[in-house]
This record gives sequence, structure tokens and C-alpha cells, in this order.
Amino acid sequence: MDKEHLRQCLFDAGCRDEIAECILREFESGNLNDTLKLMKKERCRAMDEYHESGRKVDCMDFVLRNINNEINKNNGGI
Repeated sequence: MDKEHLRQCLFDAGCRDEIAECILREFESGNLNDTLKLMKKERCRAMDEYHESGRKVDCMDFVLRNINNEINKNNGGI
């Protein structure tokens, strides 16, 4: 993989600019182990955001179901 391809992949993955630059520096220096460590750390951050988004969607689904149930109850179950 070349540097520009890695840069594009990091951008597509939503990697923060400062972290992407650190990863690219390590990659260019040939420090692949450090590159991998930084990328794994950034992946964990992304997974945390993913799970937080899932919790938010679950909460919205709960509220939507409750409101829908109230509507059905008030309309006689229609």
C-alpha cells in the first residue's frame, strides 16, 4: 500500500486529521508495528463511537415505540 492510498483509506474511515498524520508519519518511516498500534487504537475509538450511536438509536426506537403505542391506545387500537 502506498502513502496516498493509506491517506485516502484513513480519510474514508473518518480518522481524525491529527491521528491520520501520526499514522502516516509512522508508515513513511517504516515503523509498521507503530503504524499498526496507532491504527488499532483509532479503530477502538471508532468502535466506541459506533456503539454510542447504537445506544442513541436504541433510545430513539424506544421512544418511537412508546409514542406509537400511545397513539394506538388513544385511537382505540386502530
